[in-house]
Amino acid sequence: MLTNSYSEITPEILQLSRLCEETATIDPALYSEYDVKRGLRDINGKGVLVGLTQISDVCATKLENGVPVPADGNLYYRGYNVKDIVKGMNDDSHFGFEESTYLLLFGRLPDRQQLHDFSSLLSEYRTLPTSFVRDIIMKAPSRDMMNTLARSVLTLYSYDEKADDISLPNVLRQCLQLISLFPLLSVYGYQAYKHYHDGASLFIHQPKQEYSTSENILHILRPDSKFSALEAKLLDIALILHMEHGGGNNSTFTTHLVSSSGTDTYSVIAASLGSLKGPKHGGANIKVVQMLEDMKKTLKDWTDEEEVSRYLRALLNKEAFDRAGLIYGMGHAVYSLSDPRAILFHSFVERLSKEKGREREFALYSLIEKLAPKVIAEERKIYKGVSPNVDFYSGFAYSMLNLPLELYTPIFAIARIAGWSAHRLEELSYSGKIMRPAYKFVDKHKEYIPISER
Repeated sequence: MLTNSYSEITPEILQLSRLCEETATIDPALYSEYDVKRGLRDINGKGVLVGLTQISDVCATKLENGVPVPADGNLYYRGYNVKDIVKGMNDDSHFGFEESTYLLLFGRLPDRQQLHDFSSLLSEYRTLPTSFVRDIIMKAPSRDMMNTLARSVLTLYSYDEKADDISLPNVLRQCLQLISLFPLLSVYGYQAYKHYHDGASLFIHQPKQEYSTSENILHILRPDSKFSALEAKLLDIALILHMEHGGGNNSTFTTHLVSSSGTDTYSVIAASLGSLKGPKHGGANIKVVQMLEDMKKTLKDWTDEEEVSRYLRALLNKEAFDRAGLIYGMGHAVYSLSDPRAILFHSFVERLSKEKGREREFALYSLIEKLAPKVIAEERKIYKGVSPNVDFYSGFAYSMLNLPLELYTPIFAIARIAGWSAHRLEELSYSGKIMRPAYKFVDKHKEYIPISER
């Protein structure tokens, strides 16, 4: 008999779940027998080619005598190296998220007037419908901001008179509005949760038209709305480095997959948010921060290479932290020798650690970066090199910005919505077929048994 508790797992559910376990197990050997690329990857972790894109390129190899070999990683947005984009933005002392969004969406770098007009358009769209905060965000606030974000996105469908129109001009309008609104939806959702669940004071600051995206995030999040130039710059860098990463990552592939069905923009972005929420995709930087907190409590001397190495081995051997056998923030599905995003992040994070008086922690991160690849190589059979990925430093950066853990993954979404938008527009512009991958049936055909004879 069902109880009144909505969340209770009853004995009936437990019994039925055992049936699921019995019927859901597939012999791993069958994947090799039928040459199935489980997870759309080969044995080396390389993704199976399923589409074409002009939006971004993730490079981790170079050709030597016609043979691809591991190389330092590079990331290109519309053919431009992200290293050059960040450098150009830094040399010219302007914020780069809006510029990079323009590049991803329209395939070219804007001139000053185009960037000004585009940034102004985003600012105009950075306004929620009347009473949306009160009627939607404040009602039944979720403890997980990604769910709050997805619910808000789906609700915006009801406010859009052309919600189901998938013509390119209309989808572009919808995408620009969502890019503009994601910071508000995320931060307001967090403020509502902290107020109703933790009893914190409620702050709902209106965004400022003259502020960049990164400045507005800090402005609406902090009670006093104050932030330093370096803080805003570092967050801007974080947004640029997270906004796009090829068509093959899980959430962007979700964008292509769901867009191919012909559904509306709000449903597509909600599906992509659901993908990004997964800890195997968007939540890794939280694990890095939590792992480092445990490490700092466990280690007697943060500078002792032998002691740090022992802890890293304990992680791999499931003897430390969450006993998952992982050193979080190390390794990537594509990059081997280096993740360019981590390298770009490194210098900015170092500068902020000095401003915040957290050089000792930064030194520990740097030591782990040095030691972890050696320890992993000794303890694991690996097919390619291992290096820090962008999540290794992003969590530390966010902690120095005093961003709450609950907003780490939404910050990822605030950035990645730009890439998702570009890929949705690309999918709609050239594809007429719904994506339909094949699954091979590996059970037996059976004769139906009438219920009276079972």
